[in-house]
Amino acid sequence: MGGQYRITGNKYPRMRRPRRRGRLVVLSVASVVALGVLGWGTLQLVDVFTGGGRAEAGGAGTECAPALTTSARTGASPTTPPRVLPKPGGITVNVFNATPRSGLAKQTADELKKRGFRIGQVGNATQQFDKKVKGSGLLLGPASSLNTSLPVLATQLTTAERRADARKGADIDLIIGDGFKALTPRADADKALTALAAPAPKTPTPKKKGC
Repeated sequence: MGGQYRITGNKYPRMRRPRRRGRLVVLSVASVVALGVLGWGTLQLVDVFTGGGRAEAGGAGTECAPALTTSARTGASPTTPPRVLPKPGGITVNVFNATPRSGLAKQTADELKKRGFRIGQVGNATQQFDKKVKGSGLLLGPASSLNTSLPVLATQLTTAERRADARKGADIDLIIGDGFKALTPRADADKALTALAAPAPKTPTPKKKGC
């Protein structure tokens, strides 16, 4: 080439692309920001599915159930107080026979007396119940006896019906019905009486999910 553009010397200029350092810096910063956002999102997902440790931290806004008691953590079963029930010797039972079979009232009264109950009247049932009790028996008493003396007597004849009436006093009646064969065997009755007064274990309240 000639004229004002003529090249002199033995070296030729190298044609390089201009360096774009600014673009590289921007790309690097954008990559770091993207990674940070991705990591933060991952932590949020973990927090959602695991509860984020709020139950352990006890932070505000949690609705976790209270911690179990010491007895629950150690495996011990807390129990309710035992029921206060009258003993057989403190219960007066009137025994009436509502069946055509003779002698049942006295035989049953004698057996109940051997088992510790106090015996009151013994005889035939009144016209209200005579030949009208189809089951093994009917246990009658005041309303206050439904959760006290009647359950105790019921351990001696577990198939008998229990009912309250408007009587005054604490005496209860055993009215023998057509389906009566015998009192509950004494060994079984004693077990039922023991279980009746035994306390029932409480079940620990489970913690809510996510806590």
